Amino acid sequence: MAADQLALGLIWYVAFLLSLTAHEGAHAWAALRLGDPTAYQGGQVTLNPWPHVRRSPFGTVLVPLLSFAFQGWMIGWASAPYDPVWAERHPRKEALMAAAGPAANLLLVALAGVGLRAGLAADVFALPTGRLSLDGLVVPAASWASGLAPLVSILFSLNLILFVFNLFPLPPLDGSAVYPALISEDAARRFKRLLAAQPALSLLGLVVAWRLFGPVFQPVLRAAVGVLYAGLG
Repeated sequence: MAADQLALGLIWYVAFLLSLTAHEGAHAWAALRLGDPTAYQGGQVTLNPWPHVRRSPFGTVLVPLLSFAFQGWMIGWASAPYDPVWAERHPRKEALMAAAGPAANLLLVALAGVGLRAGLAADVFALPTGRLSLDGLVVPAASWASGLAPLVSILFSLNLILFVFNLFPLPPLDGSAVYPALISEDAARRFKRLLAAQPALSLLGLVVAWRLFGPVFQPVLRAAVGVLYAGLG
């Protein structure tokens, strides 16, 4: 692997860890505020990636690095512990806790978008002239910004991916806990018991979500980039 590809991989990994840590830290913080201290006691209410890496080393180290080596972008996972008894008793609080992770990713999308527009306005970044990529929404216009341009681009696109993917209403994704808040608490509890009794549904949910993700995400990405570039030509 060439030196520039290694440097890009490092930038991807920094953005990946920040995005995943914000997602899981938001879950843990929301659970604590809503009455479940399980993740807090496990050290998960933090933006320090180490507690999340230690809990899920396969999903936070090996899979991201392999996915970058073979695909050119990173994917992976982590998890924040919670009390299933608390979730059973308070399905609406569980829904808020589940929604906190995607909400953190959406906030990072917005912050990265502001950073991209500010960099373009300050002539630190420039619009790309070729085909867009997840790590090339802008290009550096100043030599010192050669690492910053891909970092902010990745933060925008990767967090948009995490936001959309996790809101699919399929187990084990966050959406499977968010959407039951729209039905009665008794119906939500029955739904959760069904998922607990059929663990294979989680694997099936991931397969279905992965197959559906591309057609769903592409128009979302085009719309988001359209907003990002609005008025810039």
